[in-house]
Amino acid sequence: MEIFLQVDAWIALSTLTFLEIVLGIDNIIFISIAASKLPENLQKKATNIGLFLAMLLRIILLFGISYLIAMNAPFYTIDLSWFKAGITGQSVILLAGGIFLLFKSTQEIHHKVEGLEETKSADKSKKVFTLKNAIIEITLINIVFSFDSILTAVGMTNGINGSLIIMIISVILSMFIMMLFANPVGKFVGKHPTIQMLALSFLILIGFMLVTESAHLSNAEIFGQHVGAIPKGYLYFAIAFSLGVEALNMRVRKHKK
Repeated sequence: MEIFLQVDAWIALSTLTFLEIVLGIDNIIFISIAASKLPENLQKKATNIGLFLAMLLRIILLFGISYLIAMNAPFYTIDLSWFKAGITGQSVILLAGGIFLLFKSTQEIHHKVEGLEETKSADKSKKVFTLKNAIIEITLINIVFSFDSILTAVGMTNGINGSLIIMIISVILSMFIMMLFANPVGKFVGKHPTIQMLALSFLILIGFMLVTESAHLSNAEIFGQHVGAIPKGYLYFAIAFSLGVEALNMRVRKHKK
């Protein structure tokens, strides 16, 4: 454990753990929404299983990191008059994840806006949506979020001795911290419909960001214009600002009551 005698290793570990928590916020949002469709006694179990699977998947991907990095080589090229791109393994995963998020988020918003039925119908829908269904949804999206998280971790620890150990420890630490807060966050989101709608809107933004990131990794050009990546800082600022406004609205509603 000589690496922990180096200052750079401790700085990288603390910074990376913080980044993993920040990058895991969208994961927690999706897991909370998927778990909220289950009976209350199964929600905590689904959330913990989802986060444990996310941790396990990230560790597995870390051991196959050389393969992941190699997936940036184009295996198919599109060369049309108005569209050009070199399709890579990384871009396909991000594109599939982005489309999945856009579909699921739009579907959930539709159900909440158009499908506000009586309590009996809501109870029936909860019985149809089982723990197995929730875990399958959570696992699918964990693949995408884990992929993005690991690529960030590799960039952060590049050139540091013992980087693999640092990345594994940061993933484990961040997941345990998220497990502590995931259930309270899930209950809070479940009790406030406006927060649910905000969370689903955030997931649509994240889905769109993944699609543009996929196009960027493919060096896509549309009508001669290169598709650039959307800086994550803009996205997280928009999320924080929206939550701040909603917090003020909740205080106003509370005072009126």
